[in-house]
Amino acid sequence: MIAAEVLDKAPRLGPRYALALLPGRGGGGALPDRELALHGLRVDAGGLADYAHVCGFAVDGTLPVTYPQVLAFGAQIRLMTEPGFPLRLPGLVHLRQRIRQHRPIGLEEPLDLRVRAADLRGHPRGAQVDLLASVSVAGEPVWAARSTYLSRGVSAPTQAAAEPEPAEVSAPLSARWRLAGDIGRRYASVSGDVNPIHLHPLAARLFGFPGAIAHGMWTAARCVATLAGRLPEAYDVDVVFRKPVVLPTTVELHTARTDTGWALTLRGAGSDRIHLIMSVDTTTEDLPDQLG
Repeated sequence: MIAAEVLDKAPRLGPRYALALLPGRGGGGALPDRELALHGLRVDAGGLADYAHVCGFAVDGTLPVTYPQVLAFGAQIRLMTEPGFPLRLPGLVHLRQRIRQHRPIGLEEPLDLRVRAADLRGHPRGAQVDLLASVSVAGEPVWAARSTYLSRGVSAPTQAAAEPEPAEVSAPLSARWRLAGDIGRRYASVSGDVNPIHLHPLAARLFGFPGAIAHGMWTAARCVATLAGRLPEAYDVDVVFRKPVVLPTTVELHTARTDTGWALTLRGAGSDRIHLIMSVDTTTEDLPDQLG
């Protein structure tokens, strides 16, 4: 039985990133057998509108499919920065994001949110772990997600079985975006994710990047937002992050219909450099709660 701790408010990310740099935060041991929860969470309408504007969503009285991950992220970072968490937060790489929307979530609905860590396992380049999140309204599951992170050069107690991934798309170009150097700061202002690798090229270079990089969840949100008006109420999103988007740059989105929904690939303009591969499965109307 997982021990649950109910938080009175969402943790602030800035202090948590600073805490992650202290000795003794992460590295070794087993996953914590606990869960963090927030009850009756209310979404700020102005903040949601700002998020929608930065990511390309319409403001229509419902939460974009990627927005509950913003609400869950602070609690997930708290789990990952507490003493005893087996992986250190600095240097973690966001490999994959899977989201399941059971139905649209209304802006005015009070949300019950829970997060936990699961499945510490091996990876060819180190160890990976899943951070799970789920949202319910009055006991009804409405959204769930699984965020997979890699820690390079770390061992894990078990090896992971290979999992199928979304397929790359070679369809004609559907969009080309010129991404300004400040998109990381703009997304940080609406999401609260102030990881320094996204904010300034000098900070990013300290962590081994050639410049500031776009948040993976911004690129995922920007891509799925292009499907507005073409999705049912219930669907799955599966995103694999490949190469980071170093800012400023130009990227190209390729989109294709599939037997189960949509396939999207984000590439560097005029190159074979793949930043993101996404599938959106629209075939099931009543999706079971298997992610959170």
